[in-house]
Amino acid sequence: MTTPLRFRPDRTFTLVQFTDTHWRNGEPADGQTAALMAAILDAEQPDLVVLTGDVIDGSHCRDGAAAWRQAVAPMVERNVPWAAVFGNHDDEGALDRQALLAVQQELPGCLTQAGPAHVSGVGNYVLPVLSASQDRPAAHLYFLDSHSYAERELTGYGWIRRDQIAWYLETAATLQADNGGEPLPALAFFHIPLPEYVEVWDYHICRGEKHEAVCCPPINTGFFAALWEAGDVLGTFVGHDHINDYVGELHGIRLCYGRGTGFNTYGKEGFKRGARVIRLQEGKRDFSTWLRLEGDEVIQEQPIHPPERESR
Repeated sequence: MTTPLRFRPDRTFTLVQFTDTHWRNGEPADGQTAALMAAILDAEQPDLVVLTGDVIDGSHCRDGAAAWRQAVAPMVERNVPWAAVFGNHDDEGALDRQALLAVQQELPGCLTQAGPAHVSGVGNYVLPVLSASQDRPAAHLYFLDSHSYAERELTGYGWIRRDQIAWYLETAATLQADNGGEPLPALAFFHIPLPEYVEVWDYHICRGEKHEAVCCPPINTGFFAALWEAGDVLGTFVGHDHINDYVGELHGIRLCYGRGTGFNTYGKEGFKRGARVIRLQEGKRDFSTWLRLEGDEVIQEQPIHPPERESR
């Protein structure tokens, strides 16, 4: 039985977000990815690792199950619990999402769940983080399947569906009721950025870099509005766009990119691979976050980017 997630005695809880590792077949580039992950884990000593999709590069994997096992080996070897969501490339090989989930759940430290069978996607679930001193939740972590590609006549990438939003709202309401009507601090993790990631960069002060277009869905299903209405989620964390890493706040919610981790995929000269680190403090509706990169470089304060357009 897996030990529940819990705030430390100092009332902190630290997560490392690895994203877009794009593991293939153990090529030298995969070896670089594993070495970077190992170095970050050893430096940060996280309480949980979150993999925000494209863990494997499915269409280039000779054996998707073996690739997944290799990709999470740095956590398994260190007995660090981990949880994942799917990206658009994970299941492009011989194994679909259900099969890849089964592979994950055979491995030590895996906290990934299938989620309700009646809800779209594979991997819509919530993990509680217990109080340091009591056996009750003090925070929640949401994980959602943002799917892969647009449907019918649309082009581009997938989106969080309406039934997933309904599941989130129902879950958030239940968790709030269980806490006497007050929402506990929460974070949300998925692969494909929301359309609001465009808005926050264009119209608000952000911190970090943007070197490619935000590859968000072509339609907006209202997940951000649901997050705002429910009032529990403090920040969202995505990947997908390997050379964006900015953070911006929109209506009290911080929209955060991870930092691309994998070497077996595209990047940008001078834009180092790495990870986003996130720290919650029990009892506070806030979180701190920083980047840890190749060469043990730490970026505590990312560069400020002023709005590109006047407010509408």
